[in-house]
Amino acid sequence: GKPFPRRHYLKSHLRIHREEKPYACEFCNKTFSQQASLNAHGRTHTEEKPYECNICNKAFSYRASLIVHFRTHTKEKPFTCPLRNKAFSINSHLKSHLRTHTKEKQYLCETCNKAFSCRDYLNSHLRIHATEKPFACDMCNKAFPEESNLKLHLRIHTQQKRFVCDLCNKVFYEKSNLKMHLRVHTQQKPFACDKCNKTFAKKTSLEIHLRTHTKEKPFLCNECNKAFSQKQNLESHLWTHTNEKPYVCEFCSKAFSLQQGLKRHLMTHTNIKPFVCYICNKAFTQQTHLKEHSRIHTKEKPFLCNVCNKAFTFQAGLNVHLRIHTEERPYECYICNKGFIRRDHLNGHVQTHTSEKPFKCDICSKGFTQHDGLKKHLLIHTGNKAFACKFCNKAFYKQPDLNTHLRTHTKEKPFACSICNTTFAQRAHLNSHLRTHTKEKPYSCDVCNKTFSFLAGLNMHAKIHTKEKPYECDICNKAFSYRESLNLHFRTHTKEKPFACDLCNKAFSAKSSLRVHLRTHTKEKPFKCDECNKAFSVRANLKKHLLLHTKKKPLACDFCGNKFSSSNALKQHLLTHSKRKSFACNFCDKVFFYSAPFKKHQLTHTT
Repeated sequence: GKPFPRRHYLKSHLRIHREEKPYACEFCNKTFSQQASLNAHGRTHTEEKPYECNICNKAFSYRASLIVHFRTHTKEKPFTCPLRNKAFSINSHLKSHLRTHTKEKQYLCETCNKAFSCRDYLNSHLRIHATEKPFACDMCNKAFPEESNLKLHLRIHTQQKRFVCDLCNKVFYEKSNLKMHLRVHTQQKPFACDKCNKTFAKKTSLEIHLRTHTKEKPFLCNECNKAFSQKQNLESHLWTHTNEKPYVCEFCSKAFSLQQGLKRHLMTHTNIKPFVCYICNKAFTQQTHLKEHSRIHTKEKPFLCNVCNKAFTFQAGLNVHLRIHTEERPYECYICNKGFIRRDHLNGHVQTHTSEKPFKCDICSKGFTQHDGLKKHLLIHTGNKAFACKFCNKAFYKQPDLNTHLRTHTKEKPFACSICNTTFAQRAHLNSHLRTHTKEKPYSCDVCNKTFSFLAGLNMHAKIHTKEKPYECDICNKAFSYRESLNLHFRTHTKEKPFACDLCNKAFSAKSSLRVHLRTHTKEKPFKCDECNKAFSVRANLKKHLLLHTKKKPLACDFCGNKFSSSNALKQHLLTHSKRKSFACNFCDKVFFYSAPFKKHQLTHTT
């Protein structure tokens, strides 16, 4: 009942119903019901693209393709679903979507009678039957899934003109294909991207690459509206809806949606790695993995953050980095709901709750919560410190550790606190500092429930309960719970004082002692009493002072039960119980328990 303004339009339309296709393509023998359709199809062979976008200059073979493309600029979606108000840029996508409401499946597989709601799903499904090859060549018995494939193959046996590559003897039936193939040998890449100057051997490869700049994704899934920049990616995605996996591994029965996926998987059984890096001879199962690896040698970082211009070697690295700006935390701890930008960070965090250390060193059996920790530890056994500081020749196992160390020379502090603007040389120090603002203490002791801001603090505290002292002094055999305590103690033997004050040259054996000393010059008193606002330069002095307000005397004498607010007061008291009278005055027989008051008393006799 469709009306037409002219008779020849009606005649042309009737061929659709009669399935008449009198117009055949001279290149591939595909047939069409209308001359216009054949003309349009012919451009796929001639690569003629007369329809050009006036915004981005992209050219198309068909006017309809240009119209659809133009909507990627205008964001126009004129086709709306009346049931859900969902909009589409293409009418065919709306029709396919409507079938999700009607449950209509009009596309039927002629081989197995399975029905599908859209043609794309049917095309994907047909690949299952593509393993069947009913069309066989009478001359060499080679079989093909479709008749058109057989027709193309028959050219090998006919006297049709052939174009042979002089370098590898590969045969082509079109001169243009031979020209394109020769670029593999000559490394010629005549098609350059005008945005980033990257070059390509094929025009189609350049067109696909340009979509990384334009963000254009012309291939849309009718089921879920997910868009893709390449057709093959859409085809792969469609299997997620049909759930068909026709390609099965003969070794382990693992199934795959795509034949390419099966081929890649088979290499895990055969251990074939055909793609080898010519610089370090590392081998890979996939060419894409080799390309990514080669950037390590070339130092190429093609992925740029559009917020801070930081460059990355891999797209995955940029994706993770962008979450710093967007504050997206997609990986959430199921115990405490804390979010993380990376899955491995979440895995490491979860083990702070479980105390699990699944990564064990084969040499010394030390356990680690993360694989990175184990890898770093293994370098201790190999003794290989390949990264040396150009200022002081100190060597490090890893490049990042050297980078961090270099900041001690350059005084660079690139990590700034967004709350108080304090800067830090290391990101870890900034993260630790932030907890002074948030008062967050995520690490809890299983024995006494004391909480800590840092895992290192919890680990140190745990040794109080275990009484473990694994670090022993070689000179006096005194044992310590922490390596840092042993290092500090060792300086009592060596008399080493490596930390000197820039203002008065006074030297200290511990960096913390230097920090406390510097406050005598700066008059800084960062530890303030909440009760009376009195300030102190040392935290220990604040703790002592707080006992004046609480009247608390937690330390009791075992002999008489007297209580004291500080350990020094208790020690002084204990001497009154001991028989030892350390400092006796020769002039008046007065006894002192400490050297300082004894010396002061002696002066009263000498004067």
